[in-house]
Parts: sequence; C-alpha cells; structure tokens
Amino acid sequence: MALIAETDIFTLCAILFGLSWFGFWADSHRLGQKTSGALWVILGGVLLSNFHVTPFSAGAYAFIMEYMVPLAIPLLLFKADLRKIFRESGAVMVTFLVASFGTVAAAIIGLYVIDLGEVGPQIAGVFASGYIGGTMNFVAVAQAVEIEPGLFSVAIGANSVVSVMALMLLLAIPSISLIRRWLPSAIMDNADPCANTDQGAESNSDLKLTHIVGALSLSFLICAVSSQLATALSIAQYAILFVTGFAVVAANSAPKLFERLEGEFDIGMLIMYLFFAAIGLSTNVTEFIASALHLFFYSLSLVTLHFLLVLSLAKLLKFDLAEALVGSAAALVGPGPTAALASSRGWKTLVMPGIMCGVFGYVIANFIGVSMTRFLS
Repeated sequence: MALIAETDIFTLCAILFGLSWFGFWADSHRLGQKTSGALWVILGGVLLSNFHVTPFSAGAYAFIMEYMVPLAIPLLLFKADLRKIFRESGAVMVTFLVASFGTVAAAIIGLYVIDLGEVGPQIAGVFASGYIGGTMNFVAVAQAVEIEPGLFSVAIGANSVVSVMALMLLLAIPSISLIRRWLPSAIMDNADPCANTDQGAESNSDLKLTHIVGALSLSFLICAVSSQLATALSIAQYAILFVTGFAVVAANSAPKLFERLEGEFDIGMLIMYLFFAAIGLSTNVTEFIASALHLFFYSLSLVTLHFLLVLSLAKLLKFDLAEALVGSAAALVGPGPTAALASSRGWKTLVMPGIMCGVFGYVIANFIGVSMTRFLS
C-alpha cells in the first residue's frame, strides 16, 4: 500500500510537477548537463513508487500518457519546416530501419542465448513487435499468436521495465565521452545549449499568453479532429499519425506565422518531462523481478544486441550519433518518448522525423511480429 493514494490527485500532481521541476533544474546545472535531467526525473519516479511513497497506477499518470503526450506533439512541431527537416535530418528513417533490423536480428539471436522453450518463437515475435512499434503492437501480436494470459502478463512486465532502462540508456549515451569519440555527432556539437538548459526554469523565451493560449487551443483542436477522424475510420490506435500530420500541415501552411510564435516549445517540453515522471512512477521493479527473470534477461539481451548493432552500423555507415539514437528510440520506445529525447537534448530538427519513424513502426510492427513467430515456428 502506497503512502499516497491513487485518488489523491493534487498530491500526485505536485509530485509529477516537482519531478519535472527537478529535471529542468538539473538541466541547468552540471548534474543534468552530464546525464540529462530527464534521466533523473525517471529515476526519481522509480524510487518514489518502488519505496511505496506513490502508487504504480493512477488516473493522473494515465491522463498524461493518453492525452497530454498527443497534445505536446503539435507544440513541438509548429516550427517544423519540412524542407529544412528533410534537408538536415533525412537519415533518421534510414537509422530507424537499421534499428528495426537490429531488433529483429537481436530477437532471433536472443533465442539461442536464452532457452525459452516452446514459447520462444511467440516471445520473439511479440518482443520484436514491441521494440519496433510499441505497447499497442505488443498486445496485438500477443493476441494474434495466442500467448496464454499468464505468460502475457509476465512478458509485458518485462517489456515495460526494460523499455524504461532502454530509455534511460538513450538519454545517457550522449554524455558518454567514449561513445562520443568513437561515433561523432555534428548535431550534438552544434545543438543550442538553450534548447537543453534554458528550456526549463531558466528559459529565455518570452512566455506571451496570447501565443501560448493560441498554440494550446490549436493543439487541442488538432488532437480532437485527429481522434474523431481515427475513430471514424476504425483506426483509433493510429490517432497520433493524424495529430502529427495535421500539425505538420499547419506548420508548413504558414511557416512565417509559426516562426514568430513564442513559448509553445517550452510548454511541449514541460509535458514531455511530466511524461518521463509518469513513466518512472509507473515502473514496478520489485513485482517484475519476483515474477520471471528469464524474460527480463531475454528482453535485456534483445535491447543490448539492438544497441550494439545500431551503433556498429552507424559507425560503419558514418551516421550522426544523434540520428542513430533518434532512429533507435523510435523503434524501442515509440514516437512520444522519442520526441522527448530529441527535444530534451536540443535536437529540434530531429523531433518530427523521430515521431514519424515511431508512427511508421506502429504500422509495420504487427506484420513483422506475426511473421517472425511463424518463421521461427
């Protein structure tokens, strides 16, 4: 039993915003500049929930994950000039495809490293789909290959914990000097420090209410239209695709108008840090470790091999490290966290490509997961 009840919305929101504040504060000091404030937001959430201060599930977390993250996407994309993005960041899709290939290869190799028995092909297909698309694909493929409920519960627990670990590693890699020397990054070298340290409490942008309220209104409208359209077409799970599309259309229909907009990116960043806090607070480490370590180690080996293949191929093909990480993130953790990763590091030109690659992962992951299970069987 947690000290704070899941119905205590005000206290939970105070913690969510407090963790986000700490992340922004860390970003403006050496602590966050070396590791990223988002990493400390996640760790803080994990500690609070696993020491039973906060609950593992609450309506506040679900609201952020389901509603606030889509709202943040247009705010982060209103300055997305497609011509500039394609010119400067076109390799992200290639890195995403490399990352997806690495995930498939790692899922197959992992079966030879860890014996999962007769359910091995099913597990490989389900985990591959989850680490190319997302949780939606994980669930869909599990149903398609008919994984029994008990095994599914343990598997999705492994997926959740290792996904958080993968996200933390993605956030930490840019601060590892050995990797930076081995795989250089012009994008990281040229990133505006203000995009990381000043997007929080030290922000230099003028927070004009007319701009912010207008941007939020348009973002809500885009999310509403996207949700209704996706539901009408019976593809509600792909609503984020419409959100992204409409945001990009708006941004490119009036680029000069949106270029003058101020403060919207800061609000998008705040929402993303709230998302990181909710992810950390939702991670039940102790319950998972007690259930099935073999799936944890399989999932961990998959992600480890994924990173090794992605970084090695990025070195071989001379990809920018930032592009490689965004492509990897789009496969491993999906469009929302990928946008947060890119924006928190100041890689603004990679936000939209990362989101689009993550959505593309939603589209292809089910086919890949089911095909893998059939092939390995």
